Amino acid sequence: MRASSMDTHMGNISIDHEVIAQYAGTVAMECFGIVGMAGMSVKDGLVKLLKKESMTRGIQVTLRNNKLTLDFHVIVSYGVSILAVSDNLIDSVKYKVGEFTGIEIEKINIFVEGVKVID
Repeated sequence: MRASSMDTHMGNISIDHEVIAQYAGTVAMECFGIVGMAGMSVKDGLVKLLKKESMTRGIQVTLRNNKLTLDFHVIVSYGVSILAVSDNLIDSVKYKVGEFTGIEIEKINIFVEGVKVID
């Protein structure tokens, strides 16, 4: 179990990285222009849109020196500004995940793995 932990006046709090990734994925999906998380097949190198229940595979959580680094592998909507979508994603995730976990967000890396046309 990979977990982030912090000591408080009441005791120790441990948050599994999967929980952080799941919450961060939910926050990301609320952002305009994000279609979903991307998963990459190591076998054939293809990128695919992950279903909602497995979107945490598109997010990597790392904890160093009590600071979180989050890597997002996303698919964006066709025709939107990738810079605007990325800025919105960073602002939303930094605020909401920071408040949710109580752990400082050091870095958010966004890897745009694909573009999808939305009907």
